[in-house]
Amino acid sequence: MANSEKVKSPCIRQCCLDQQDICLGCYRSLQEILDWAAGSDDEKRAVLARTAVRQTARGERNKVLKTCL
Repeated sequence: MANSEKVKSPCIRQCCLDQQDICLGCYRSLQEILDWAAGSDDEKRAVLARTAVRQTARGERNKVLKTCL
């Protein structure tokens, strides 16, 4: 993505926060969701990078849990 392009919200309208206030739909923290509209495109890209890490980590945890059940 070119740096001049607007960064779209990752929201998929499946909002549900876990115990750490991370949305199970888009993997943003509650604070990241609240700050999204005011954030610069660079800040939004940083949020998206963190959401990718969270999503990968959650996927790995889910794989482990499924094999333990």
